[in-house]
Amino acid sequence: MGIIASLAACQSSTSSAVELGRSPAGLDQVPLTISSGNREHRFTVEVARTPGEQQTGLMNRASLSPDRGMIFPFDAPQYASFWMKNTLIPLDMIFVRADGTIANIEANTVPLSLQPVYSNEPVMAVLEIAGGRTLELGIKAGDKVKWSSPE
Repeated sequence: MGIIASLAACQSSTSSAVELGRSPAGLDQVPLTISSGNREHRFTVEVARTPGEQQTGLMNRASLSPDRGMIFPFDAPQYASFWMKNTLIPLDMIFVRADGTIANIEANTVPLSLQPVYSNEPVMAVLEIAGGRTLELGIKAGDKVKWSSPE
């Protein structure tokens, strides 16, 4: 998935790293949990840390498992603007504040669309998961996202 806004490389967002090895795309993978009410939803996410990794994102992938995703952490809070250029599958884009809470969600973004998808406020990260998962799991604005990033 491409990024319209210029994005800086990321840094750690939470506690110490738990590395799960590299994905087929060569990105580090880490565990991520979304706390929603009294439930916790666990994912394994790829970390798109460099500007090049962030620009490529989930482009040209034919599928995304329901327990997988990609996190795009930023060095400092910023307004984020993403698009779906060359992204073949619908995604839920979850915009995450510096305190880890979800600012807003854009569900089921349209594959291959060049229409920008925006955060409603400055965010520290954007999480992409399979389209429809936020509704299916009851994930909403205000829920808490936690992940570790390899150092």
